[in-house]
Amino acid sequence: MSDIPLIDLKADPFALFAAWMSDAETSEPNDPNAMAVATATSDGRPSVRMLLLKGVDERGFVFYTNLESRKGRELLSNPHVALLFHWKSLRRQIRIEGPVEAVSSTEADAYFASRSRMSRLGAVASEQSRPLDSRSTFEERLKAADEKYGEGPIPRPANWSGFRVLPEAIEFWQDRPYRLHDRAVWTRDGNRWNVTRLYP
Repeated sequence: MSDIPLIDLKADPFALFAAWMSDAETSEPNDPNAMAVATATSDGRPSVRMLLLKGVDERGFVFYTNLESRKGRELLSNPHVALLFHWKSLRRQIRIEGPVEAVSSTEADAYFASRSRMSRLGAVASEQSRPLDSRSTFEERLKAADEKYGEGPIPRPANWSGFRVLPEAIEFWQDRPYRLHDRAVWTRDGNRWNVTRLYP
């Protein structure tokens, strides 16, 4: 009914993720690594926002944030997350669910050092998610940080780090004509993955 190949159920989910991300890097006009990140409070009230994936390997999927931001506070009190990648150009999406763990200080330091200088200054100056009386207040804090560090190194703030999502489920979705979509989910069972094709 369609010349779009079906999702290969024999594939390793991380290898399939890498292949789909590679396709997205050539077809998406902006930020192929953008993902919706859903968290919840300790009593289950959800929130969601867009972030950028900053690392992936067979341990999991990594992103960074201010630990005192809303998502940081939620993850510290309820360490579970759902991720969604949606690539309109490819008509594909990937859903990932699982608990999170903090990245190591070494990982956080290395990624922070790789960011642009202005991004590092912004992380120092921002009290992310907290009320801001005016934009000029933030700009003044940014200027003060710039003057404090000059051209020297900008240390990673203690309240800025990252999380690694340890996937328990990875679902791949491929659009097909007439909404007869192809879906397959890999679920972790100890050190192995079980895979099931799903109805559209």
